[in-house]
Amino acid sequence: MNEAIPATRVDDDEFRTRLRSLDMAPLWDVMATLVSREPRTPCVPALWRYDAVRPLVMEAGEVITAKEAERRVLVLENPGMPGMSRITRSLYAGLQLILPGEVAPSHRHSQTALRFVIEGNGAYTAVDGERTMMQPGDFVTTPHWTWHDHGNESSEPMIWLDGLDIPIVSLFDASFAEPGEREEQQLSRPIGDALARYGSGLLPVDQEPGALSSPVFNYPYLRTREALDALCRASEWDPCHGLRMKYVNPLTGDHALPTMATFMQLLPAGFSGTGYRSSDATVYACVEGTGETEIDGQRFRWGPRDIFIVPSWMRSVHRAGGEDAVLFSFSDRAAQERLGLWREARES
Repeated sequence: MNEAIPATRVDDDEFRTRLRSLDMAPLWDVMATLVSREPRTPCVPALWRYDAVRPLVMEAGEVITAKEAERRVLVLENPGMPGMSRITRSLYAGLQLILPGEVAPSHRHSQTALRFVIEGNGAYTAVDGERTMMQPGDFVTTPHWTWHDHGNESSEPMIWLDGLDIPIVSLFDASFAEPGEREEQQLSRPIGDALARYGSGLLPVDQEPGALSSPVFNYPYLRTREALDALCRASEWDPCHGLRMKYVNPLTGDHALPTMATFMQLLPAGFSGTGYRSSDATVYACVEGTGETEIDGQRFRWGPRDIFIVPSWMRSVHRAGGEDAVLFSFSDRAAQERLGLWREARES
């Protein structure tokens, strides 16, 4: 029987040199990184205490005007990705300040945005010809490529949490932006038109379905809180989330925005959840109550207006304090679901 002749090994260094000269590289060097067995992320758990960051947000009002900045925002940077303007690998977040009498001028862009009101009463956002007045706990949307501006006609500062899909749009090299011709856009509909037209269980008889973003662009906290109170008396508690509801597009029943999923959840007093993992890194903002979230063994205590982040596929457990707690959250789950990528794991 003839013995197999062993193959002659090519000189590794010389082979790689020739590969680099042709802008090529061996997959086997990076295979485990590119196609990992489980999500691997530079995103780390983090918490921003509102009492600590608010003075800096207010100080920004002395550094630059809303008109000069176009958007006076302090970016919430994930500690694992400094300098990248990201709170998760796929999402941007920041705290925006509008002082009394100021206007953040009209513009539009490819990125989809959400606002979650943290502090203040009576400022407005205008989206494609309609204004909405903003109150704490309100969830306000700005669909991609819609004209929008902000103003504050009240006597107190207004602060809200911005969330945008900037990293997602950047991944596709699909960012476009355009300034408005006027500082404030021309209004064409009365305040409350969108909510009355689309958010009351009724739709115009000839309404075409299929819009990617919800035509309702302000989901008032008062209505959301009433719904949570009513549902908690009739619904069973989810062992991981308490009572968690998603904001939806009334035309489709899908998420309110095409790339970002948004939620509000109620944790009853004394609630202690079971372990949970999901592939979407999630940003939380506490609306009411106190509690803690354990993230991969680290405990983060939170209270009203605090913001924290649970990275992708890290085990999390929510616990409420001695009173009911309410948490707003957003993530890229909507985009992941559309791509067939989203996954969760629950502990019994």
